[in-house]
Amino acid sequence: MKNTRRIRVLIVDDSILFREVLARELSKDFGIEVIGTAQDPFDARDKILELKPDVVTLDVEMPKMDGIAFLKKLMPQYPLPVIVVSSSSENVLNSLNAGAVDFVTKPDTGRSGSLPAFINELIVKIKIASTAKVGGFKKDYEPVQFVSSKGTDMRDMVVAIGASTGGTEALYRIITTLPRDMPGILVVQHMPPVFTRLYAERLNNSCPLEVKEAEDGDLLKPGRVIIAAGEHHLQLKKGSSGFYVKSQPGEKVSGHCPSVDVLFDSVAQAAGAQAIGVILTGMGSDGAKGLLNMKKAGAWTIGQDESTSTVYGMPMVAYNIGAVMKQLPLGKIAQEICDHLSLEYK
Repeated sequence: MKNTRRIRVLIVDDSILFREVLARELSKDFGIEVIGTAQDPFDARDKILELKPDVVTLDVEMPKMDGIAFLKKLMPQYPLPVIVVSSSSENVLNSLNAGAVDFVTKPDTGRSGSLPAFINELIVKIKIASTAKVGGFKKDYEPVQFVSSKGTDMRDMVVAIGASTGGTEALYRIITTLPRDMPGILVVQHMPPVFTRLYAERLNNSCPLEVKEAEDGDLLKPGRVIIAAGEHHLQLKKGSSGFYVKSQPGEKVSGHCPSVDVLFDSVAQAAGAQAIGVILTGMGSDGAKGLLNMKKAGAWTIGQDESTSTVYGMPMVAYNIGAVMKQLPLGKIAQEICDHLSLEYK
């Protein structure tokens, strides 16, 4: 059966007249659905999060924030195909450098026939842009700040986080507020297969960091978050070229696969004092012994407090056995991680 889904387009332009003309003309094409318009980048940001367009058309010269500055903020956090509509060739080049996939020159209103030609060109480019792959700029990221507060090269640092019941939202609150200049982050969230991939995609679309579901052999790099795949243990390894992960199915450990204990134990062995361990809300005790091993290896360890935990099980056990060096409410954990790394918190 042929796919008849229309391309969802958001129009961003400060001119109400031009927005109305674009919306009217683009909607005449059966393959395009104009789902909304925005008058400036701040309005556009809210509409993108609300409407989730497939393609955005973006004017460059706008009040409050120009289109190029908006692109630079948008693309690392919510990568999607953007077509720039501009009358300035200099702006066009800068926009492409900032992540736009294509551009169309604004029509000359004084020249007959320029509007239909402009609309036809824009329709073609929207359809092409809807198939474009964007977001590659999140990969192979080198942090601006390389040295932690302990004098350690951040490329040798690792942040390991474990969570269970209530953890998806807790992790979301932490990861989406961390800056891009982070060392590699490993996460075990007790979750079945498929859901781990969907959760990773959700986080990837919501934060400056690159977030992906673990695949065996993945490199752990600055600016990258790796989420343990369902029914696969996640372990950190160190090779000649740096950190990488082992992601393989196995028997349950501490009642779970993936297991937080398995992750934390591997981080203690591979990274030692060059790591931060964080244990969040969850039922049971998975991760407590592993966090203690991280602490013994010299890592900095953090536990979520009872007042903000959906289930104060895992962090409680970790705290009671002396694995937690600093216990904090959820809202202060991202700040603590950044403080320890001497990074500017968002």
